Amino acid sequence: MNIGDRVRLLRSTEEGIVRKISSSGRIEVEIEDGFTIPALKSEAVVIHSAEEAYFGKKEEGIEEEKIPLPISKPKDQGLYLAFIPINDQNISLYLINDSRDGYLVQCTEVFGTNHRTLFADKLLSGESKKFDDRILKQLDEWPAFLLRFFPIQTQLGPEKKPFERKLKIKASQFFKHLGEAPLLGKRGYLFHLEQTTQDLDVQKLNLELENIKPKPITEPIKKPAQRIDLHIEELVQDPTGMSNSEILRIQLETFEKNLNQAIASGMHEITFVHGIGNGVLRKEIQKRLSELRNIQYFKDTQKDKWGYGATLVRIS
Repeated sequence: MNIGDRVRLLRSTEEGIVRKISSSGRIEVEIEDGFTIPALKSEAVVIHSAEEAYFGKKEEGIEEEKIPLPISKPKDQGLYLAFIPINDQNISLYLINDSRDGYLVQCTEVFGTNHRTLFADKLLSGESKKFDDRILKQLDEWPAFLLRFFPIQTQLGPEKKPFERKLKIKASQFFKHLGEAPLLGKRGYLFHLEQTTQDLDVQKLNLELENIKPKPITEPIKKPAQRIDLHIEELVQDPTGMSNSEILRIQLETFEKNLNQAIASGMHEITFVHGIGNGVLRKEIQKRLSELRNIQYFKDTQKDKWGYGATLVRIS
């Protein structure tokens, strides 16, 4: 298998061209819609020229008929979680209400017993709302989504019960959900949020919330290393394809996290290695340091080793 070969993915019906092969045995396949799908070499087979000769090849200038993917939608319920590609690397998340009813919606990420709220708002009939952006190649690392729907009752219609839906997105199934998103008029990956789980017991849910008491933090504050390397290769497993803004965001989050831990744990100084580059990261770090009262001073440091690509922070 080589770059440029046309392959078929064994776990789906997708075909495409191999655009990248890594030493770890992973490949990236560009499919017809221009999106790139990550896969293992063992999950793909090369389409041999003899196969094309036997089954025939599409004539130039004649497009194959595209059969739209069927999307089930009950008459009174059309709620969707939609993933709309920005490019072949990034994707936006939308909630779509193509039903007759309005809802109060809560969408959270589930990390074991912990939840992180991504969306909590009204979603009226005929509305779509964007609530997050993701990196497509990290799909397998996304936590599960828990979505709760509370109908906005009207006097005209029958009483509807609140319900919830939990989704764990898997790469092997994700790319089979391609279709046109209602209301948005864009192609993307759609997950219909029909009522397939038990109704929510609101009284029980309220009782659980009333009994929740905040637990005091007993874990000791973790002291960071004396030197923190902010090069993106040290912070993420594979930065290929990340935008400059995404890289900068991760670097600054790491800087602030370690600086706060250094202050809280009583460290006297800490060094952040940011490199020289175009100076954007250095400038932003030193700007934030200048706004803090508990910083005695900061300075460029260790020219011989990093060429002034590091900042020493003295904590008061």
